[in-house]
Amino acid sequence: MSGELGIHVCGGRGKHSRKTPLELATIGERVGIDGSALADASRLVAKVDSAAVQDGFDLYLHGFIVTDDGHWTVVQQGMNDSSRTARRYHWLSEGLQSFVEEPHNAIDGIHQGEIVNLTDRRADASRRTQIELLTSLGPDGLARELAAIEAKPGKPVRPPEPIQLSLPHLVMPAHHDVRASDVLSSRLHATFTAAANRGPADFAELLLAPGVGARTVRALAMVAEVVHGAPYRFADPARFSFAHGGKDRHPFPVPLKVYDETIGVMKAAISKAKLGQDDRLAALRRLDDEARRVERRADGPPVMEVIAEERRLSHSFGGRSVFGWVPAPEASSLERKPRAAPNRR
Repeated sequence: MSGELGIHVCGGRGKHSRKTPLELATIGERVGIDGSALADASRLVAKVDSAAVQDGFDLYLHGFIVTDDGHWTVVQQGMNDSSRTARRYHWLSEGLQSFVEEPHNAIDGIHQGEIVNLTDRRADASRRTQIELLTSLGPDGLARELAAIEAKPGKPVRPPEPIQLSLPHLVMPAHHDVRASDVLSSRLHATFTAAANRGPADFAELLLAPGVGARTVRALAMVAEVVHGAPYRFADPARFSFAHGGKDRHPFPVPLKVYDETIGVMKAAISKAKLGQDDRLAALRRLDDEARRVERRADGPPVMEVIAEERRLSHSFGGRSVFGWVPAPEASSLERKPRAAPNRR
């Protein structure tokens, strides 16, 4: 019904996700929008969530929804095989200022702590420095710097590189995440060369260079941090999933009562702000300021205890997931307390 609704759903899982740019180009020709720009956006969004954000989740789903007037949204999902958990990345064209600086509309998943996050605004120095290093040091200089960093005392000894047999035989690791031992130095050097020859003007162009993936970006970021002190590891933004949970029950089922109340508060605040009554927005701003102040010195319970408590109270908050409503706790599991005598006064 895309022709009737003016909404086109592209991409999907696995091999279907790789067809997205071609689908977008075809739609662009048919309805008269810039399909080439949409295809570039699809490639860049996928590269950001697989290379610029390295949080342990491998993308396996890329859904690109676009309207006849060119507005779009992207939903991507990654999987962490070791923890058997998923993470979802949401993008929205409306209000998008940059593809590489805090571009996400939402990231839903369990907090991973400190990750490689080159979309953090504090990573601006790292992004700029990586482009400069490609020009100033060149592929040979970058390879030398990286080798010196990885050979520092205290670092584990890197195993010898596996012998790459002639095609169609490939040496493949038994895990999905990219590790230093998985990458051939000669191939990494070749990728540096290809990226440098393309002369990327900014970090987004670097990500779109053929062959530039998570390992290349991490290597450039490591060199940038050592040479220019530009950090690339930051706190994982997935902590926001603790606001309203997730439909897959991670970190806990969606508390619909809390969810609806949040929407109600935000709608009222925005409606009043349009009338010049911004007291509710000011209250939210004060709440945020106070939370940031407390965060610098607060010490609370472990994350798993917070999740366990949220799941225990889930039924009372109207908890729901794709598996259905959260049932009430069984009476046998509740503490049996003697009933208090009714108050007759």
